[in-house]
Amino acid sequence: MQLTIVSGLSGSGKTVALHMLEDLGYYVIDNLPLALLERLVHDALSDSERAATPMAVGIDARSRAGDLAGFGDCVQRLRTAGLEVQTVFLQADRDIILKRYNETRRPHPLAGPDIPLAEAVERERQILAPVAEHADLVLDTSRTTMPELRDLVCERIGRRGQQLSLLFKSFGYKHGLPTDADFVFDVRCLPNPHWRAELRALTGRDADVARYLADYPGTAALIADIESFLHRWLPAFETGSRSYVTVAVGCTGGQHRSVYVVERLAAAFGGGERRVSVRHGELGPRFHASA
Repeated sequence: MQLTIVSGLSGSGKTVALHMLEDLGYYVIDNLPLALLERLVHDALSDSERAATPMAVGIDARSRAGDLAGFGDCVQRLRTAGLEVQTVFLQADRDIILKRYNETRRPHPLAGPDIPLAEAVERERQILAPVAEHADLVLDTSRTTMPELRDLVCERIGRRGQQLSLLFKSFGYKHGLPTDADFVFDVRCLPNPHWRAELRALTGRDADVARYLADYPGTAALIADIESFLHRWLPAFETGSRSYVTVAVGCTGGQHRSVYVVERLAAAFGGGERRVSVRHGELGPRFHASA
């Protein structure tokens, strides 16, 4: 039986993720107290039809804090019992969550007359810390739209199989480090096309930028070193039963150098047994693709 546990901060997109999984044919239960999870799974296993259907369960901060402290042990017991369990945690920057709640006027589940929104957000983060610590996949939705999140869920969770899901992600250091990356490579040592007026408005996907960077002697060597590192260590992740690996590549603005390198890496690793996806964090949704 496949069980996906989806948790995360309120306002980070947990409900969107669960709805997408439901659309993909999962049997979905939201807001389940963690104390009831093992009983639910036991009942599902007794029904052959239900056991053959992948299940997704939403766990949030409304579970008792004492129960959430044992989240890791609970997941381990389920795996020991023979279940295929993946845990997904969604998060976003504090200011982004506050902005989303202020725009929608929806009440935060932990807020109240004596607990302002900002305090509720921080309290929830602390309560869910044991869940985040044991997550197999962390998705930071700070700069992710709802359509982009649905695509991410489909790519990285809904199409789950035996192959490793490998995500190459470009980002700009001036926007902050991505918190969901397993490996981060800094390519700011390459010449910056931003300082060429004719290239400034283009991206690393444009042919003129690609030629400019490819002509620099160090570019090919840097990409080859990253490829060599990943070829050496990705098998260790697969042996360890990891389902997801995120490789982030950063430059100053996330528009030229990191985009170019991500495209080259995705081309090098695509077409094999692994599922390869590309996301350009600073370019918008039309630059996201799967291979």
